[in-house]
Amino acid sequence: MKPRIYHNPRCSKSRATLALLTDRGVEFEVVHYLDTPPTAATLRRLVHKLGLPATALVRATEPEFRAYAAGRTLGDDEIIELLVAEPKLLQRPIVEVAAAARIGRPPENVLELFS
Repeated sequence: MKPRIYHNPRCSKSRATLALLTDRGVEFEVVHYLDTPPTAATLRRLVHKLGLPATALVRATEPEFRAYAAGRTLGDDEIIELLVAEPKLLQRPIVEVAAAARIGRPPENVLELFS
């Protein structure tokens, strides 16, 4: 599998991660996830590859998420369905390789996928 970055060009961390990979000569596929939102199956795959709960995929400080989650405990399925409906709440960037994925916050986090 060719490495893939779930990218938002308006995000400085996403742009920095893209530049970091480009500077290191990594060939990768760019997924503009706001234009092509990930499916529930894709998000489940990313959760598995990250080895983290689905909450790790969420930009939890966004007002839309705080309003949605207020006073509730959300399970992975609820989080994934929310992200399918509201892809702007997806943490960014996420870099995925064959067996693993990392969130690029900070961008250097993704380098361990290529060492």
